[in-house]
Amino acid sequence: MSASAVARTERYSSVAILLHWLIAIAILSMIPMGWWMTSAIEQPDTQALAYRVFQIHKSIGFLILALTVLRVVWRLTHPVPRLPREMLGWEQFAARATHAAFYVLMIALPLTGWAYVSSGWAVSTDTPLEVPTSWFGLFVIPHVGFIESASDAVRRSIGFASMSAHSAMAWGAVVLVALHIGAALKHQFINRDGVLSHMVPVLPHADVPLADRPREGTKWAERLVGVSAIVILGVGAAIASKPAPRAIEASAAIATSEQVVETSLQPGTAQAWTIDSEASSISFSGTHSGAPFTGKFTDWTADVRFDPADLTGSTAVVTVKTASALTGDATKDGALKGAEWFNPNQFPAAYFEASEFKALGGNRYEATGQLRIKSASVPVVLPFTFDEATGKATVSGEVEVDRTALDLGMASDAAGSWVSKTITVKIDVRADRQG
Repeated sequence: MSASAVARTERYSSVAILLHWLIAIAILSMIPMGWWMTSAIEQPDTQALAYRVFQIHKSIGFLILALTVLRVVWRLTHPVPRLPREMLGWEQFAARATHAAFYVLMIALPLTGWAYVSSGWAVSTDTPLEVPTSWFGLFVIPHVGFIESASDAVRRSIGFASMSAHSAMAWGAVVLVALHIGAALKHQFINRDGVLSHMVPVLPHADVPLADRPREGTKWAERLVGVSAIVILGVGAAIASKPAPRAIEASAAIATSEQVVETSLQPGTAQAWTIDSEASSISFSGTHSGAPFTGKFTDWTADVRFDPADLTGSTAVVTVKTASALTGDATKDGALKGAEWFNPNQFPAAYFEASEFKALGGNRYEATGQLRIKSASVPVVLPFTFDEATGKATVSGEVEVDRTALDLGMASDAAGSWVSKTITVKIDVRADRQG
């Protein structure tokens, strides 16, 4: 057999090398990221950036979990290079033990992180904090069902326990990485036995005798670690996908609530208008972690009866599907659909009912009514402008509302430390006169 053929058979496969370096880069990026964000999230000046880094951290964590599963499967189905004969018995044991520990950590670290975010509990402030996890902004990763639906006391305990384990294992990973790099450099520059070339194809492979493959018992122990990791991942996925009791109850609530007529306001006698939904919008804005954000509702309807000459006969009922709230940020959008925010599973719509209109001079008016979101209802005075030409109307208005009065985000952020208490709602409407 030629030297080149030996080199090929004594290196890891291309797939194994690719998975190794992808996971290595991901892990190395997580260490400084974790150190920085845990302190930066507490500082007002860096809170917004730390929030985004947290989302990236979680996304990379799930990426590591997925790549590790692939690597374990590949490891169980493909042979690996043998260790040099010159390695002492304890060195070979240490090498295999380190590899096994890496596999355990690469599975356990993401799982404990998943448990922590599923608990919806902020350890740093010892308060509830429900934040969805979106994978690089592409889709939301569900929380672990039985954790998410547990009582506050249980979620708090799981939050503290999982974060404690996560932090301890993160330090363990730092130690293992240092040992791993040190051992690789020792083999390359001191032993000169070509071990590093197993994972770095550009390095020359040393022409040294190779020891026999690991004993059968050792191979089965390694396989057991891999199979156990796959089983744990499968159980975790099954738990996460199982509908929690709250979700089941919410589904029943949808069927009930959607059959109820939510408005008691009778249509007025003034001129009726047909809303041009394509040219109209309802948007909202505020601040999150000190940074401004904007969003909009993509699904809403309005029954508007308005005539400047008949203000007493004017009414307006706006129905907004709360699940249609979009900010362009998958994590924020997921949070808005949570139980402590809009909770569209149980309360699929919000309503603004205006029965009093007042002229303010020129094209300026104001509408007084009730804004109802979930079980809360608050009085709202909406100033707006109204312009009409050839049967087509243009309406623009803006009002500030207090989200705390509407029971939005009160479990995690009643004090407004993350999301501003004041939210600005803006309407831009184009409508055609009926009849």
